[in-house]
Amino acid sequence: MEPRFNLFDSPTAAKIAKRFYNTSSALEESTLPKALRELVELRVGQLNGCGFCVDVHTKEAAAAGETALRLNLVAAWRHSTVFTEAERAALALAEEGTRLGERGVSDATWAAVREHYDDDQVGALVCLVSLINAATRMNVIVHNPGGSYEPGMFADTPSRPADGTRPGSGRAVHRTQ
Repeated sequence: MEPRFNLFDSPTAAKIAKRFYNTSSALEESTLPKALRELVELRVGQLNGCGFCVDVHTKEAAAAGETALRLNLVAAWRHSTVFTEAERAALALAEEGTRLGERGVSDATWAAVREHYDDDQVGALVCLVSLINAATRMNVIVHNPGGSYEPGMFADTPSRPADGTRPGSGRAVHRTQ
């Protein structure tokens, strides 16, 4: 699959992508564990069919200490025993927040999230799910493929592009961790 369009060729899209990055970088300062953020972003990437996001968050989760077993079971988390109740609540929120439908997030899922996370973490989860959904949609629309991401590419410099790619490569729009 070849990318359809480089969003950084559009002055407007490039400005938005840079602001998107700056907004999402606040999540790194939250008390929500990095490994959990990666699992949530991986699940949203899977649901939305974003190869780039699945690539990024699989590799970043592994770099954050996630095991291959847990990474392989994210897609079937409801039918596995390797996730804590808190992680299951976050993954349920990720799914329901991605597949909003007519009812949005169920009261049961919301209650489970509130049981396991404090106010700041709940706010971080809601923002995380929203931002990764936006990123996956941009990448899917322009056909940004997965496979070339290297762990840590997003952490290089404060002047890195909003898409998380190395300066000058500017294809994918992504940065929610």
